[in-house]
Amino acid sequence: MTPIVLYEVRDNIAWITLNRPEVMNAISEEIRTEIPMVLARAETDDSVRVIVFSGAGERAFCAGADVKGFNAVESLVKHRQSRAHTHWILAFDRVRKPMIAAIHGYCLGGGLEIALACDIRIAAEGAKFGLPEVSRGTLPGSGGTQRLARMVGLGRALDIALSADHISAEDAFNMGLVSRLVPRVELMASAEALARRIAEHAPLSVLLVKEAVRGSLETDLPTGLRIEADLSTLIASTEDRIEAGAAFREKRKPKFKGR
Repeated sequence: MTPIVLYEVRDNIAWITLNRPEVMNAISEEIRTEIPMVLARAETDDSVRVIVFSGAGERAFCAGADVKGFNAVESLVKHRQSRAHTHWILAFDRVRKPMIAAIHGYCLGGGLEIALACDIRIAAEGAKFGLPEVSRGTLPGSGGTQRLARMVGLGRALDIALSADHISAEDAFNMGLVSRLVPRVELMASAEALARRIAEHAPLSVLLVKEAVRGSLETDLPTGLRIEADLSTLIASTEDRIEAGAAFREKRKPKFKGR
């Protein structure tokens, strides 16, 4: 049986691919179960320094939830509790390593929520983004109502979520939803080049920079600056920092070990 979430590690990069191309990688219950497992696998693998998400096939990164699976829930209380404490999208927040979403085709609903949960988004020209949930009698329930506004601002987020319209890759780039826009044929090579660039840096520095920058969204500036100072103090004692200084003096490339 072909896995519905592919996982491969090459040269310090973990490649996670949604693998339901026949239904534009729509999110099934199996995918919701598999994603936290592969993320935990990448997070605990010391050889992995960067994670790249993508979608199989030519039509979509992910077209969102599989609408055919919509059914009434037996208990609203149990459903609410399961989503509050063990929701699959929360697995992204437990990952300290950088995550890149390489997006092509349709990136809708839960697919956009996966992309938003990643740290960096690269889009192929022609990609389409959107939150169509209001047109399907539901709402973005995997972080879309929270992460999108933090990314593009309140007005744009409400426009996207309430209209259910598709957004072009160019508009997504202009509003800051994606940070890089490339031709379709260059998408995976561009994602790999960025991942390799990040992976060659000091691993602990990368982890702490992500922690500091993401933490800035959750606190005021004075508190954030204190956190930054604390993390700077921690990194000052690492072997990699000493190695960087030695490499600079000796005019060579540093050999970082994550210590």
